[in-house]
Amino acid sequence: MSAPEPSSEDLLALHRRMLEIREFEDEVQRLFLQNVVRGSTHLYQGQEAVAVGACSALREGDTMTCTYRGHGAVLAMGAPADRSLAEILGKADGLCRGKGGSMHLTDVGRGILGSFAIVGANLPVTCGAALSATYRGTDAVSLAFFGDGATNIGTFHEALNLAAIWRLPAIFVCENNLYGEYSPIAATTPIDRLADRANSYGMASAQVDGNDLLAVREVAWAATERARAGDGPTLVEALTYRQRGHSRTDPAAYRPEGELERWLERDPIVLFERALVERDAATAEHLATMRSEVEREMATMSARVRTWPAPDPESRLEDVLV
Repeated sequence: MSAPEPSSEDLLALHRRMLEIREFEDEVQRLFLQNVVRGSTHLYQGQEAVAVGACSALREGDTMTCTYRGHGAVLAMGAPADRSLAEILGKADGLCRGKGGSMHLTDVGRGILGSFAIVGANLPVTCGAALSATYRGTDAVSLAFFGDGATNIGTFHEALNLAAIWRLPAIFVCENNLYGEYSPIAATTPIDRLADRANSYGMASAQVDGNDLLAVREVAWAATERARAGDGPTLVEALTYRQRGHSRTDPAAYRPEGELERWLERDPIVLFERALVERDAATAEHLATMRSEVEREMATMSARVRTWPAPDPESRLEDVLV
């Protein structure tokens, strides 16, 4: 079943969400350079179409898990930008009261079961959420984002095997950005098409242009419909590219000359702007105005959040189980 045709309003909302993620990440980088952000950050610029496209296929009651490069997925699920930034800045009103930081953004009320600092650790959790939906008799699905490097570790294979055996309503979205930390995928992985790993588990699979938001949305929609119908999980490989290094300290000098420039020509936001104009959903002037609005809103939000209080030192012992 194809995804319903989005209205012009829907398309513009998807575009705005990508712009918000891009500007949010740019602001996190600016604040880091000002020594305001504590700890590491793993930014999402260039991959926005994957998170926004996939999460647009979800509905209330569905759940999502993601990686330490998870700001984009969390915002795509509807987490408030101010509380997300507050968490990264260690503020008391952050999503996790300032205790999780950049790599542990969580908002259970919106179905965001967390971003995980350990590679692949979210995949069994997605299986658990999907099993819970099956056990409770709902048609909810659980979606997991992870990188190409995670396909080489045990939890990936264990989670996919379990999901296939139990026909869990799970969607596994591999964001193949060509690098596992600092290693090109060809140096660590003996196959070219990661989606083919689904064949080992008798699982449906798809490979999609991860910089094409509507293509991602279409594939994710088909996967959610399959899951809700009881037809089991899907592995989606989204081909994309991170425009920055692995983390804050990585200048990405290992990239071949010209590679970044070639991918910047296929920036997902630029591609979607062209699509909006071609569909007569917006004019170039309208899109430029929207971009300026988002930049102003994020700047205002950031200035406000920076005034928020730090956690009370006594709160460090709250929520500690042992």
